Amino acid sequence: MESTGTDIPAQRGDAADAVTSLKAQVTGDLMDIVVDLDAGDGCRLRDLRDGTEYLDMTMFFSSATLGHGHPGLRTPEFEAALVRAGRVKPSNPDFATVEQARFAETFRRVAGDPQLPLLFFIDGGTLAVENALKVAFDWKTKVNARKGVAIRGSRVLHLEKAFHGRSGYTLSLTNTDPSKIRDYPMFDWPRIPSPAVVPGDDWDDPELLPHERVAVEAAEAALRRYGREIACFVYEPIQGEGGDRHLRPRFLRAVQELCREHDVLTVADEVQTGALTGRAWAYQALGLEPDLVAFGKRMQVCGVMGGRRVLEVEENAFREASRISSTWGGSLTDMVRATRILEVIESEDLFEHSRQMGELLLGELRALVAEFPSVVRDARGRGLMCAISFADPDKRNRALAVARDHHRTLFLPSGTDSLRCRPPLSVRPEEVVDAVSALRKTLVELA
Repeated sequence: MESTGTDIPAQRGDAADAVTSLKAQVTGDLMDIVVDLDAGDGCRLRDLRDGTEYLDMTMFFSSATLGHGHPGLRTPEFEAALVRAGRVKPSNPDFATVEQARFAETFRRVAGDPQLPLLFFIDGGTLAVENALKVAFDWKTKVNARKGVAIRGSRVLHLEKAFHGRSGYTLSLTNTDPSKIRDYPMFDWPRIPSPAVVPGDDWDDPELLPHERVAVEAAEAALRRYGREIACFVYEPIQGEGGDRHLRPRFLRAVQELCREHDVLTVADEVQTGALTGRAWAYQALGLEPDLVAFGKRMQVCGVMGGRRVLEVEENAFREASRISSTWGGSLTDMVRATRILEVIESEDLFEHSRQMGELLLGELRALVAEFPSVVRDARGRGLMCAISFADPDKRNRALAVARDHHRTLFLPSGTDSLRCRPPLSVRPEEVVDAVSALRKTLVELA
């Protein structure tokens, strides 16, 4: 695909040293790729330095909702709106703009939940989760006071294998890679087993599975021990960073019921799963009813949706002035982009399209597992959130490198031994087939 016109020699000259320069100055895990922002087509990403094309199953860690070069993001009207919003960075919580109002309304229409009418916007998924926790701490303390109990809501019930961020409160919840939390001060909050299941024959079993029962009993024990100190239970419907680990609705509903009995809010961390599982939200696909939902990534703007039992306290943290806030309250430029992306999702019915493409992708991955049973296993997915695991973690790492360097296809690691696919909502069938074909060639080489 030809560039749109701004791929000038000066840019290519700057690009030649971009990776080296950034590595010398900025913390990161940079691939040896310089993204050409003016090129790209669907899942095809181009290196600005020499035009090399990659089939991209990462989508910038699942944040490029419509892939590369989507025509809906190339219109003169949209680009003019971006430039207009980009000239200034207003403090959105304090100064109204038509752009923010339009985004909030579009978000509500395309991805909103009538049971979660309260909205809070901020930059960063970690801060979205953190502010959801603050809402819960505030709520629980006020509920306790209303019942004559002088105890602050100050603890969070959470799962093993969880990743909720790397800042402040969320460090106490994240427990995937030890290097991400090592030596940082953290709260000793109650952690229960995470009874993940590879979706299969027992997925719809109406009874709790044995390892799920153990986790529910651990939750009950924590609620008995800490009583009114526990403000909320936070969970990822699918644990992405932990290894694309799927939690059954039956288990999550059991914990949800416990939380209601004990005046504890439930918080769905959908920073990774939002707009990825064939619905706007994974909790909808699983039949859950969270009180708070943290979102980010594919939504472009991060934040919190709140409602249900939060509304039982009239002066909740959403409504009490300056109880939760930030200077910018999200980026206005991101809101303009998000508005357009949501409009495209709506007009092209991309939630349904992504569900269908997810079925295709999962079928292809299952065929791959059947072909290489000694190398890969456990093809799993919901919507476009798909993964496979490797018998040998080192082979997973080599597979990522071989796919990138030999077959120009980009995948992401997940957990200690899994490889994850995160294509855009607009992915085409041939791109799905080509990606799995590249992975098949990679496994042949490794074998």
